[in-house]
Parts: sequence; structure tokens; C-alpha cells
Amino acid sequence: MEEYQDRSLRGRVFQRLREDILSGAYQEGDELREITVGEELGVSRTPVREALRQLELEGLVAIIPNKGAYVTGISRKDVADIYKIRSMLEGMCTKWATEHITEKQIEELEEVLLLSEFHLHKKSGGQTEQVTELDGKFHKILYEASNSRILEHVLSDFHKYVQAARAMSVGEKNRAEKSIQEHREILEAIKEHDGDLAEKLANRHILNAMENLHLTEKDVDGPRK
Repeated sequence: MEEYQDRSLRGRVFQRLREDILSGAYQEGDELREITVGEELGVSRTPVREALRQLELEGLVAIIPNKGAYVTGISRKDVADIYKIRSMLEGMCTKWATEHITEKQIEELEEVLLLSEFHLHKKSGGQTEQVTELDGKFHKILYEASNSRILEHVLSDFHKYVQAARAMSVGEKNRAEKSIQEHREILEAIKEHDGDLAEKLANRHILNAMENLHLTEKDVDGPRK
């Protein structure tokens, strides 16, 4: 029981640090001191140390002997790589979703689009955050509709890895309008049971988002910085 609690605690510390790094709360080069993090999260140094080792395996932290743990974060090349890979997986996901999606999920996607359009054109502040959140919800429903737990897990992780870049992209009104329109076209293809078209549209949708961030094939193929 005690061992299970230790693993659970380490997992919670890992998830919290991971989210803070990916959201930009911690910047590249920031030092993660075990004692400081432990005090902030109300835990001992042991689960923090184990979480840092796990983050090092994911490439988000570099542990330098006799110096400490430092945030490496997500590089421009990392983001470009993720978008490129994600474009292919999102296409596959959407094609599978066309085969397995339920009427309830289609209704949920319609609702997301209506709310996205409402918040996009709302005059008061705060709409950017809402539109970004709804963008993520649209994709999450498609992941669930794919009927593949593995694909859902992988794509959800990719979503987390580029959340800061996504917020920047969707937050731009011109891109947000195009993104919502692309979502509409994807949904229409799904409703028409045209898996091939849905796949193509979803693939293009992610590549458009990548281009909006001024990421190119050179970023994918170029050297890691």
C-alpha cells in the first residue's frame, strides 16, 4: 500500500511539473530545485527527484551531475516535428472516427462549432481562451470517436506538448476563423461518411496550423537548436 502511494505521489508531481513546463510556467534554462519544488507542492524531495528523472527521459529536463536539474523545454524543431507527425495521425484518427462516430458525438461537434463561432465574434474580452479551449475539445471528441485508446493517448499527449504554440495560433482571429471553417468542413465530410476526404481535410488542417506558426519543412529537417 505504501509503495502504491509513493508511485501515486510521484505521478502527481510528474504531471504537475510536466504541465508547468509545457504551459510555459517554467522557461528553458530554469533550475528545478528539489527542495524548492517539494516545498511548493507539499511533498518530500524523493518524489520530486523521481519525477525529474522521468521528465529527463521525456527530454523536458536535463539533469547535470553536481549542478542540478534544468528545464530544456520544447524547441522550435520539436514543435515542427510534432505538427508534422500529428498531421498524419490526425488524418488517420478522423478517418477512423468517420467509421465509428456516434450521433451523440456528431451533436457534440456541432455544439462546439456553434460555441466557437459565438465566442470568436463576442465583443467582450476572454474569447481567445474560450476559442482555444473549444478547439481542443473538437479534437478530443474526434480522438474518442476514433475508437482507438492508443491513438487517443498519443494525440492527447501531442496536444499537451504544443499547447503554448496552439494557444498562440488559435488566438489570432484570422487563423481562428479559418480553423473553425476547417473544422466545419471536416465534420461535413464525416457526416457524409467520406473517410478519405475527412482524412485529407484533417491532415491539411494541422499543416495549416503549423504554417500559421511560421514553421516550415526546414524546421522539421533542420538541426536541433
